[in-house]
Amino acid sequence: MQYLLDTNAISDLMEGRRSVIDRLSAIEASDAVVTCAIVQGEVLFGIERLPSGKRRDRYAAKAAEVFSGIPCKGVPVSAADHYAHIKNDRSRAGAPMSDNDLWIAATARALGATLVSRDRDLEGIDDLLVESWTT
Repeated sequence: MQYLLDTNAISDLMEGRRSVIDRLSAIEASDAVVTCAIVQGEVLFGIERLPSGKRRDRYAAKAAEVFSGIPCKGVPVSAADHYAHIKNDRSRAGAPMSDNDLWIAATARALGATLVSRDRDLEGIDDLLVESWTT
């Protein structure tokens, strides 16, 4: 099985959230844990927005540490079809999502990965497995 960590899962790792660390440690050797470029961009943007100083430096160091241990996948071309279908379905249901969340969900579907997130907006997307590691 492959797991794709969403932005909040990466943030949880950066903050040292025990439940996420424990779940990550329990992953089978045959499983893979990855993130994607969109998630990495969201995390780096959050850090970039912070004023210069020790706090920003601390978060940048934590992000670098977390990203050094988790492979970052690009967005596969096949994610474009998933993106279009998910965006259309959500729009028709009156439940639009941010484009970044749509691309992350589309990337997880294209990779056949379970998306690790505590974002409830992602639940209910057809053919997308979502797990929260914070419960």
